[in-house]
Amino acid sequence: MRAEDPTAAGRHRRRDARPWDRLRNGGLRWRLTAWVAVVMLLFAAVIFVAVYRGTGTELRHQIDHELAGDAGELAHNLELVERAAPGGRASAHTLSLAATRYVNDQPFGASSTLLFAIIPGAGTSTNQPELLGNAAPDNDESTAEQDQENHLAQRVLSVHDGYSTMDFPDVGDLRLLKRRVSIDSRLRVTIGVGEPLAAVHEAQHGIAQAFILAGALALAAALLASYLVGARVSLPLRRMATIAARVDAGELEPRIHETGGPGDEVRVLADAFNHMLDRLSAAFAGQRAFVADASHELRTPLTVIRGQLEVLSAQSDPPIEEVRRVERLVQAEVSRITRLVDDLLLLAKSEETQFLHVQTIDLRPYIEDLWDGMSLTADRHFELSSIPDGTLQADPDRLAQALRNLARNAIEHTSAPRGLVRLDVAQTAGDRVRFVVADDGPGIVADQREMVFERFHRTDAARDRASGGTGLGLAIVRAIALAHAGRVSVGEQPGGGAKLELELPGFTASRSHEQSAELTEPPTR
Repeated sequence: MRAEDPTAAGRHRRRDARPWDRLRNGGLRWRLTAWVAVVMLLFAAVIFVAVYRGTGTELRHQIDHELAGDAGELAHNLELVERAAPGGRASAHTLSLAATRYVNDQPFGASSTLLFAIIPGAGTSTNQPELLGNAAPDNDESTAEQDQENHLAQRVLSVHDGYSTMDFPDVGDLRLLKRRVSIDSRLRVTIGVGEPLAAVHEAQHGIAQAFILAGALALAAALLASYLVGARVSLPLRRMATIAARVDAGELEPRIHETGGPGDEVRVLADAFNHMLDRLSAAFAGQRAFVADASHELRTPLTVIRGQLEVLSAQSDPPIEEVRRVERLVQAEVSRITRLVDDLLLLAKSEETQFLHVQTIDLRPYIEDLWDGMSLTADRHFELSSIPDGTLQADPDRLAQALRNLARNAIEHTSAPRGLVRLDVAQTAGDRVRFVVADDGPGIVADQREMVFERFHRTDAARDRASGGTGLGLAIVRAIALAHAGRVSVGEQPGGGAKLELELPGFTASRSHEQSAELTEPPTR
């Protein structure tokens, strides 16, 4: 016995699963067409079964009603014969003759009614003698055929009273009603009425043919319509896929231009896709600019270090003063590179979940200590407004870093010794607190205010590099604000100068501060 080749078996299984895999992995048009076909077939099957059975049930009810009427007429005819007899009592023979005349007037066929009456002492009267075994055998009738007729006669005579269905040769299914009636309380006559169900079967067959024809046409039309609808729906999706492939290849300029109302799903998807591409373009542009700026910021101190070392190495016996001077310059540039790298790492960490370590800060002593320390770093005129009493949920180290960066920015843009550097702290609506650092420097022009918090952006590049700034201080302030779910903004002093605002949530005013605020509220009129 040969072992089955597993490779051949695998290929065979793949061939068997290929049509379903093709349908499952096919396009939207084919999947939509297949689903419409399945749903149509299911609905057609349910409707067909309901109509097919309902039609048969309704026709059978009509036949049952007609059988009951025919049985009633035959019984009424026998009652009339009984009443017309002398003394109002007809003999069994007389009733049998009357029943025979009545049933013979209605011969039995494939579309007519079977009638019979069994009268005790007089035999059976029927319009189908062969069926009930009353006729003599035909010359060409075999013994088997005669036995079959006798067997059918026994079945008819022994069937239970009421409605029943029987199968007869050359007739098919026959609906039979058997009923016993009393004639003058002395005779119990058995009346049987039957009608072929050929009309029911023909009606159901016609319904089946009509359903098959109409269902095939409807299915073909539905499949064509679903294919066209699927093609129309999938067309913009295919265009999106083409543009997505171009974007994946490195192109960010293509956009999807789809018509339709604001609520159209394809239009909504196209707008979202275009918005995503706009953000990707901006992100890539920002990344390229960031890399270029970072490279430039690192290149400048490295160039200075290399130049100084080349000058020093060109001398065979440099004086000690020159060596010390180069040492100081190199240390200054290395410190500048270190600050730049530290700031870049801080901005990278600002997007992590562990960037903040939130604590409860007693705001007044915290700000007073911070501002006292800042006032010792530069020869400026430092001012501090009143501070609301309360606590703030924030990271004390990151908040101090943000406020120091704002203060250093004000210091760099003011002149000693009377340059103003002022910090205003106030509670705003809800649980938010606002820190405003203002100066009396040259201010920030309107078209630069939206960009001062970008990385490496400088309003005066030469002065910032000379002061040792990295161009990342205000970008760090914005990163810290966003990490606290706060915001930053830029304004202008009424008398000239810049005003940078940092607003954070999580402030809870003390009870004494709330009471004093209520006392100072102007009365309402």
